[in-house]
Amino acid sequence: MQLNLLLPFIAVFFGAVIALYFRPKAPLGMKLILAFSGSFLLSIIVIDMLPHIFEDPSNNPGIWIMIGIVFQILLELFSKGAEHGHTHHTKSNKLPWVLISSLCIHAFMEGMPLTQQPELLIGIIVHKIPIGMVITLLLWETQTPKYQKVLALFIFAIMTPLGGFVKENILAFESITTTIDAIVVGVLLHISTTILFESSAGHVFNIRKFIAILTGIFIAAIL
Repeated sequence: MQLNLLLPFIAVFFGAVIALYFRPKAPLGMKLILAFSGSFLLSIIVIDMLPHIFEDPSNNPGIWIMIGIVFQILLELFSKGAEHGHTHHTKSNKLPWVLISSLCIHAFMEGMPLTQQPELLIGIIVHKIPIGMVITLLLWETQTPKYQKVLALFIFAIMTPLGGFVKENILAFESITTTIDAIVVGVLLHISTTILFESSAGHVFNIRKFIAILTGIFIAAIL
């Protein structure tokens, strides 16, 4: 497996380890990580991906970007915003498969540009750590066998590498690739802007968040 596909997989389990062994209570650190990843992803989209997609306007990339945005909105009806760090703790004797499935679809699409857009890798990795924490906390809140929780976490973690593999080896046609990239840009645009523009309490946190956002933009600009 290529390194740029393996690292997002590892990042999910890194987030899971943090969630299980440190049980973070304060959301500040997670929100700052999300703010950095959101600004980095948005910067990569604007600086690198959008110019590439609009090189050939004959495929109507703007329409496909909007389809991606709408598709992500529909996914969040089922995931309850877990893609950008929202947690919903509920005791249940069943795994939340609807939520997991929507997150898996999102993760699969997130991985599709990684083989052709390696500059996205840092943003995706940083994004995966808090998402790994969130989905782990959600899974471990359920009253289900541990092997089921680990299996669900593994399925989610493998989706991003699988998305990159499928696009590179099965959907490698230029016309399809451009359309897929535009849809994924729409998905990532919605995620990154939602992270950046969600309200945050406290003046100190706003300053830290602003610094995290500027850091993400700066790193994206120099890559």
